[in-house]
Amino acid sequence: MEAFIAAAEAAAEAAGAVIRPLFRSPLLVEAKGDASPVTEADRGAERAMREVLGARFPDHGIWGEEYGADRAEAEYLWVLDPIDGTRAFVTGRPLFGTLIGLLHRGVPVLGLIDQPGIGERWIGAGGQPTRFRSPLGGAAGCRPCARLAEAELSCTSPDMFEPGDRPGFERLRGAARRVTWGGDCYAYGLLALGLVDVVAESTMKPWDWAALVPVVEGAGGCVTGWRGERLTLESDGRVLALGDPALLPEAVGLLGG
Repeated sequence: MEAFIAAAEAAAEAAGAVIRPLFRSPLLVEAKGDASPVTEADRGAERAMREVLGARFPDHGIWGEEYGADRAEAEYLWVLDPIDGTRAFVTGRPLFGTLIGLLHRGVPVLGLIDQPGIGERWIGAGGQPTRFRSPLGGAAGCRPCARLAEAELSCTSPDMFEPGDRPGFERLRGAARRVTWGGDCYAYGLLALGLVDVVAESTMKPWDWAALVPVVEGAGGCVTGWRGERLTLESDGRVLALGDPALLPEAVGLLGG
């Protein structure tokens, strides 16, 4: 596992070296098929990560948001999102992140959340407590919160929900203490620090959630689908992260109707 962690950190450093010089600089922004913005920073960062990981583990698969899957059937599969929160990146907001996940036979065993704009990093690895590094200090660890009425709920955007998912989210939102919008992957990092209690989102791709699972679980929380099921590469894109797993029955009941 330490060799995998070292590789993930090296890949994050390589991605950050591409991303930081382009942040808040004039960028050519194109439209993807889903109309989300994509920049040369996304592509260059993914190429840099692929080069690092491919050199160290040539028998591993790699699946990235920008360049698709290579050997997706491999026993070990790296899942990459070079800039999670591209909209934040292109509008100068520093809370975008780089996500690096490693799946073993479809199960997330390693996750890294890197915030190249602010110098914070979370590393989650199976069977180990989540590691957190920040210029401001702090330590990972979810907080107890046994009732949704006391919970801080976070979500990237109200626009991310399919019509059929919106009622469930609104029920969850109504039961929570309050909701905070924005943050992309950073919200899951805050959950792993005990500052957020619930994140519920939909239309998530594997590269959006693969790295998050080990980070949250290593801090004492849980990440599932909206029915409480384990996430897989075939999941429907609906993700529920909880700092206190005791919230799961209540949250699933509200989301599912």
